[in-house]
Amino acid sequence: QVQLVQSGGGLVQAGDSLRLSCVADGQTFNSYAMGWFRQAPGKEREFVAAISTTGSRTYYADSVKGRFTISRDTAENTVYLQMHSLKSEDTAVYYCATARRGYSLGRSRAEYDFWGQGTQVTVSS
Repeated sequence: QVQLVQSGGGLVQAGDSLRLSCVADGQTFNSYAMGWFRQAPGKEREFVAAISTTGSRTYYADSVKGRFTISRDTAENTVYLQMHSLKSEDTAVYYCATARRGYSLGRSRAEYDFWGQGTQVTVSS
């Protein structure tokens, strides 16, 4: 069992930047690839970004590529999502998640098992 606690988020203007954080408990953080997903009102939860266990590989949804950066700090057991040039369509609840054993850089929700509590990001235009 892994517990993920998210922070960051809030209300920003279009074009602004924001950073989300996700802290994992336990000593197995380095064993998990990590991902970020988001869910807008009335829509399915969608993949945003993923990072490998070592942080050497990352993968992004086309909609955020070039604007968002996923990273991890193994010493702090934390994964980050740095978001730049935010758009109104980025408005959603954002979730971090741990990848299942044997999976890495997946974009399917089924490839992730433990989830953070979610944090709201609202971008006003």
